[in-house]
Amino acid sequence: MTPIRRQYLKIKEAYRDSIVLFRMGDFYETFDDDARLVASELDITLTGRSLGKNLRVPMAGVPAHSVDSYLARLVRKGHQVAICEQLSDPALSKGLVDRDVVRVVTPGTVFEDSLLDQSVNNYLAAIAVNGAWAGLAYADITTGEFSAVQLPVDQLPLELSRVAPAEVLVSRSTLSKWESDQAHGAQDADYRFTPLDDSLFEEETAAANLLAHFRIHTLESFGCEQLPQAVSAAGAIVDYLNRTRPSGNLCSSTGPVEGKRVQLGNLTVYSAQQYMALDSRTRRNLELFEGGRNKDRELSLLGAIDRTRTVLGSRLLRRWLGQPLLDLSALERRLDAVEGFCSNGLTRGSVTALLASVPDLERIMGRTIAGTVAPRELLALKSGLECLPDLRKYVDELGPSLDWLRAGLVPSPEVVSLIEAAIESEPSGAVGEGNAIRSGFSTEIDELKNASANARQFIAGLEQRERERTGMRSLKVGYNQVFGYYIEVSKSQATNLPDDYIRRQTLTHAERFIVPELKEYESLVLTARERLAEAEEAAYRRVCAQVAESAEIVGRAAAAIAQVDVFCGLAQAAVDNGYVRPVVDEGQVIRIREGRHPVVERVLSSGEYVPNDVELSNDARILVLTGPNMAGKSTYIRQVALIVLLAQMGSFVPAAEAHIGLVDRIFTRVGLQDDLATGQSTFMVEMVETAAILNQATPRSLVILDEIGRGTSTYDGLSIARAVIEHLHNDPRLGCKTLFATHYHELVELAGTLPGVRNYSVAVTDEGNEVVFLHRIIPGGADKSYGVHVARLAGLPPGVVNRAWEVLGDLESSQESSRKRSVRASPSQQLALFPATSSLADDVLALDVTNMTPLEALNKLYELQEQANSLL
Repeated sequence: MTPIRRQYLKIKEAYRDSIVLFRMGDFYETFDDDARLVASELDITLTGRSLGKNLRVPMAGVPAHSVDSYLARLVRKGHQVAICEQLSDPALSKGLVDRDVVRVVTPGTVFEDSLLDQSVNNYLAAIAVNGAWAGLAYADITTGEFSAVQLPVDQLPLELSRVAPAEVLVSRSTLSKWESDQAHGAQDADYRFTPLDDSLFEEETAAANLLAHFRIHTLESFGCEQLPQAVSAAGAIVDYLNRTRPSGNLCSSTGPVEGKRVQLGNLTVYSAQQYMALDSRTRRNLELFEGGRNKDRELSLLGAIDRTRTVLGSRLLRRWLGQPLLDLSALERRLDAVEGFCSNGLTRGSVTALLASVPDLERIMGRTIAGTVAPRELLALKSGLECLPDLRKYVDELGPSLDWLRAGLVPSPEVVSLIEAAIESEPSGAVGEGNAIRSGFSTEIDELKNASANARQFIAGLEQRERERTGMRSLKVGYNQVFGYYIEVSKSQATNLPDDYIRRQTLTHAERFIVPELKEYESLVLTARERLAEAEEAAYRRVCAQVAESAEIVGRAAAAIAQVDVFCGLAQAAVDNGYVRPVVDEGQVIRIREGRHPVVERVLSSGEYVPNDVELSNDARILVLTGPNMAGKSTYIRQVALIVLLAQMGSFVPAAEAHIGLVDRIFTRVGLQDDLATGQSTFMVEMVETAAILNQATPRSLVILDEIGRGTSTYDGLSIARAVIEHLHNDPRLGCKTLFATHYHELVELAGTLPGVRNYSVAVTDEGNEVVFLHRIIPGGADKSYGVHVARLAGLPPGVVNRAWEVLGDLESSQESSRKRSVRASPSQQLALFPATSSLADDVLALDVTNMTPLEALNKLYELQEQANSLL
């Protein structure tokens, strides 16, 4: 076995669960099973190499200069990759080059731009469960965000789905329980879990990790000293980040930073009760972030309202949209800010123009702390920070109500001045090539640059000077890697040279010499690049360390800029689309006048969208909406939910007027889908989701139900739909505001028996076989579903449509005949919601009871009983 093979195996032993990218010159190589896996996943050639006597191992490599693209593909496929670098210079090493892993790349710990979506946070999460309580912590190392919450264990899946982490750290025992729950349908989301030893989640160990990381003596300042599960989860994240970046220390201006530090801001502890709960189904059904069949961002609510100009604002808007507020004072503060930008168009335009030049300050600072920032990124950081004084001035123009926002826009003149003095205005090449540090910043670098330039200039003029001094026109100055610079003359001229010429080499027809001055300047030229590289790299590291020391103040400024961007963007969306400021209070009323669906309205041509009103209160808390397909029922009930959500995230809303009583949670049950992986049919999925709503809703919830019961037979579905409405109405624990869209127009009867139910329908004009959908919601129920009309509009063959009309006519005639017989048999009895089966009723009516013998009557009764049983 060769020494390099032994070195590799020792490193691989320490990183068994990772693909090890082993640096060898200009390539990162993989070996053995790693090589087979990488060759398959990246579709590259699998080769082999002899690494010992009779030992040939599989091998697959990628070029170092393009490793990021390959790394991105491996990480997206869920692999963990250990980067093993050369730690010593091969040219100076005696024997084997030193190598070690400098970083482990996992889905939650990437920070390269090429591996990230700039508009979305990349969260690493950790969960800790103990009995009835759970802790959830999550961090984005590219921005420094670090948050934790402790909550009842049954709320953990909901909060975890909101965070949508790229990777979840979990103890092995908790993971086993989670997988068991998932197999039984109790968990409906799949994450990239990284199992860790249970000991890492022990409260004492986790707390020690947090204290060491933040260099503090108590967790009281974070407000989590009485939240053991939250501490356990947060401590596990810190430990994991330190272990995945074993050599990720950064030198400060005063020397190496002690310990293993990672890019994390102060830990923020929050309560899940501060925010409206939105489960994954609701986010999907309301198309908050992706819409349409192709999951297009532009067809989502986010696409409809996003006018942000920075990636800082884009990420913040996405977080706010997925986490609406329940705090009225915070809501009013956001609405005040949006109104301020709405009412001052000149200021809004100036801020928008200024924000266009603001880079991703959070992630640039993250790379600065990590030691991977490029000189051009530091210049971008400077440019972004230079906008702060003007942004403060513009926010001042909007009045004292936004002083809280202005307070975060704190300039960092020291950072700006440092970067201005240190970094070239047009840096080129890599750090170390002499083009990153500005002249005048470092005396050492300036002297090296001048010495190198003078030495090269001296050598360039030496040939002419020596020709003049010796009188030998054929004399020339040359260079080779063995002897360096030399003076070459012919053999016949070698005896007439000055005394300071020193012979170095004899050739067949020439002699080569050196002079003391030449060797002196040669030393300057040959060592200047190496010395310059070392000096520039050292100076650059010092600059980065000094900038990193301002991470906290820059982070606060970046957060304030993000908020300004979001408020300015929401104001622009409101002006563009005619949105209004909603009234939000603790009341029980949801009243919207001329509400519109923000996404559908955007797709339609100007003036095509038909606005509608809605009012829900304790007296009218369930709205049963009937009408045909394609008429706009689903759009209407979703637009109500979206308007409520927008109001509670602090945005203006698409309506002429909106009064929103705070909603603690929005539930939705819409669409047809199955879950074949768990063996759940379409109808089972529908019932599971409906059950979750009935079990979890509160009087302050908003429930959106679309076509409950359509996944089974007509009578089964109608029975379930009626029972659900009655339960929502009668259960004292519920009383939630509900929009119930249905094709079962028989349900309109419920408004006569349940005082909290109101009937509404979609207006339709019906002339013969032609139907026109007016998209107007009006009081009262519908008596038709117009399904065949819609089928014709969808393009079904005429023969199918005509046959459908015939069958529909027969069924309606049969139902009408049955209804008349029921009324005739019992004129004083209320018409049943479910009419008697026609054939059974006909058999009973046909009996000649007066002429039947007792035995015949008994036999006939038995037949009827069997027939009735077969229908159940």
